[in-house]
Amino acid sequence: MRFSKLLIPTLKEAPKDAVLPSHIYLVRGGFIYQVASGVYDFLPLGKRVLDKVRNIIKEELDRAGCQEVQLGFVTPAELWKKSGRYEKYGAELLRFEDRKANEFVLGPTHEEMMVELAKQFVSSYKQLPMNLYQINLKFRDEARPRFGLMRGREFIMKDGYSFHADDEDMVREFNLMEATYRKIFQRMGLDFRVVEADSGAIGGEGSKEFMVLADSGEDTIVVCEGCDYAANIEAAKRKMPEAPTEAPEALLNRFHTPNIKTIEELSKFFSVDPYYLIKAVAKKALYDEGKSEIVLFFLRGSDELQEVKATNSVGANELVDVTEEELEAVGLVPGFMGPVELIRKAEVAEAESPFYEEKAHPNLTMVFDESLKDATDMICGANEKDYHIVGVSLCGLKDLKFADLAQTQEGDCCMQCGGKLTYTKGIEVGHIFQLGTRYSEPLKAEFLDQNGKSKPFVMGTYGIGVSRLLAAVIEQNHDEKGAIWPVSVAPFEVVVVIGNAKNEAQREAGEKIYNELKAKGVDVLLDDRPERFGFKMKDFELIGFPYAVVVGKKLADGHVELIERATLERQEIALSDIANIVAEKVQ
Repeated sequence: MRFSKLLIPTLKEAPKDAVLPSHIYLVRGGFIYQVASGVYDFLPLGKRVLDKVRNIIKEELDRAGCQEVQLGFVTPAELWKKSGRYEKYGAELLRFEDRKANEFVLGPTHEEMMVELAKQFVSSYKQLPMNLYQINLKFRDEARPRFGLMRGREFIMKDGYSFHADDEDMVREFNLMEATYRKIFQRMGLDFRVVEADSGAIGGEGSKEFMVLADSGEDTIVVCEGCDYAANIEAAKRKMPEAPTEAPEALLNRFHTPNIKTIEELSKFFSVDPYYLIKAVAKKALYDEGKSEIVLFFLRGSDELQEVKATNSVGANELVDVTEEELEAVGLVPGFMGPVELIRKAEVAEAESPFYEEKAHPNLTMVFDESLKDATDMICGANEKDYHIVGVSLCGLKDLKFADLAQTQEGDCCMQCGGKLTYTKGIEVGHIFQLGTRYSEPLKAEFLDQNGKSKPFVMGTYGIGVSRLLAAVIEQNHDEKGAIWPVSVAPFEVVVVIGNAKNEAQREAGEKIYNELKAKGVDVLLDDRPERFGFKMKDFELIGFPYAVVVGKKLADGHVELIERATLERQEIALSDIANIVAEKVQ
């Protein structure tokens, strides 16, 4: 390919809204063009990178026995209603009607469609296992599209779905896909971690994310300094913290605490470590069909509530803030909420009337962090203005609901090896899930087992953010001058730069090198533009081709220059040797 014939509109200035290097360099380098908020066109260079990423993914998946299909971008809304995700997915799911008033959605993911496909054509255990995938367009109506390809509304995704006769075989395929994904990202030259993750709106029992390590990543990853444990902060677990000091012994009693509403104030007031305080966090949980309830989450004062964990603990679609008026309406006192008086009232009332709880505290649920199991010598709100209760023990309270609610913090201990946990940043580029029968049961997708009995498919699902990978690669591979593409996904492996296009000898030598490299199978671009040499070199640095061969003044001595983009180191090489040396480096 010749630079003079390609559409590569490089720019000097970055877009006003661009803050990440990937967004800046993909636009400035002529890879993508924004047509609407969160929607981008791929220009020739961008499409070449996209195709190379796609080919690596396809080669490894096909090698693992997966089969490629392509499903419709438009999905009947009825399937989403059957699976229970039509309302749960929220405003990000773009819904519309056709001229006949039939309801559809633009697919952000295709579990329902793929299950429907398997339901139609897979009927016997003899056809299992089966792993079907596609690399296709998706749409998610992001509230705040930003960061270029990192968080767009329209995006390209690889989504795969496996169907099995039992859980054991599904786990086998899940492990195979983890190994396959590792190979894919290794071939792309990425530094990544596989982390435990929350399953989110996809659902299922277990999931892992593939995180490209980058300071600009939106996701916080918890990693252990002593072993290979890693998890997204939404799913990270820790070893139960040990008491930092001796417990403050006191008899169970109410204590006057005027205007003491925060954990910090309470800790100073009683001269007690926050570990021994019970923090109450009130949220409104939103469910399908407009249902909602107020939930009180209780955890130690030294911890912070992890909202994804909290959301999952009550099976809600979302947690939102609750007003003081709403709290007061269900008998709560903001700033002084605690579990003891609430539970005591409920227990007393239950003896008098089995309907007391529903009347006294409608739509109110309480969940306790697991670190509070059998906690003693605690201090909590009395649910009365200006009063707290000291000497609280949760040992004697019945039917409490416990869950992992606390956010893992830096310095916590690893539950696997006891090592120190720290934070790092990452970009999610892949996610695999053990779905079980989460979709096959509601969609009635079944097969006949060896005994002729009808059973729902056991499923796994496996995604890769294909278009996002372009951004992730640059976030990990760039400098102040531009992108630095790894050879495996670079738009071209090498660019031959003719220093002076008007110099016949340089032009002929450049053509010779170009043709020799093509003959050796090297993906090469010839920069034959009648532009200044400095201008051409700035484009080389901005676009980020792995290597440049410069045909310039040294040609008079029979030499050309080889420049490696990653280091910008220059090496003089004989004209007769350059093609062989470059071919060895890129292959």
